[in-house]
Amino acid sequence: MKLPIAILAGGLATRMMPLTQSTPKALLNVAGKPFIHWQLEYLMQQGAKEVVLCVGHLGELIEASVGDGRDFGLNVSYSFDGSTLLGTGGSIKRALPYLDKAFMILYGDSFLPIDYKSVEAEFFNQNKPALMTILKNENRWDKSNVIFKNHELIEYNKLKCHSDMDYIDYGLSIMSASCINEYSKSDAFDLSDLYHHLSVTKNLAGLEVKDRFFEIGSQIGLEETQKFFELKGKP
Repeated sequence: MKLPIAILAGGLATRMMPLTQSTPKALLNVAGKPFIHWQLEYLMQQGAKEVVLCVGHLGELIEASVGDGRDFGLNVSYSFDGSTLLGTGGSIKRALPYLDKAFMILYGDSFLPIDYKSVEAEFFNQNKPALMTILKNENRWDKSNVIFKNHELIEYNKLKCHSDMDYIDYGLSIMSASCINEYSKSDAFDLSDLYHHLSVTKNLAGLEVKDRFFEIGSQIGLEETQKFFELKGKP
């Protein structure tokens, strides 16, 4: 893999209280080890080399657990939000000095069992500045928020979900740094707003994936992810 990966792991994780009272969500124990360790091990297996962790609340604990990444065969650096909440978009903007002209974005509470190299290849094969992986969801795991027809992403809208939205943001995207710089002069904004803007201006490619995602942002999601890794570890 050529592209660095930015992992958003700076949220307050209020939905997971009291588990996240003094433990960042990325360090929640899942099948015997911190969740982010599962993420990083899989990224290394996929051929990743450079990872930037965008951290905020209790981020120093994540840094203490992961270190410089050498234990995972990776080079890991850190971008701290600071005292002001920046939102997902602001966190990526702050991390741009550590990233490249294009980079992957992954959420710190998601495990995506897919081929990252094929996602990277699709980005380089199409002529749009950003790409979003999507899953045909039909409101199964969460509200669908993407219109995708004839291999084209028509609209992403997290705030106003339409009845003809059958797909959902899978949780992995590739972004050109120019998208961030051109979209917002503010230091704080949400990535979902940028994705919507890119979609309606026809600057967001869509890549459908088939494997379901796993997440630890909810109690049900945590339980399902725990079961996934427990079964995965068995012969």
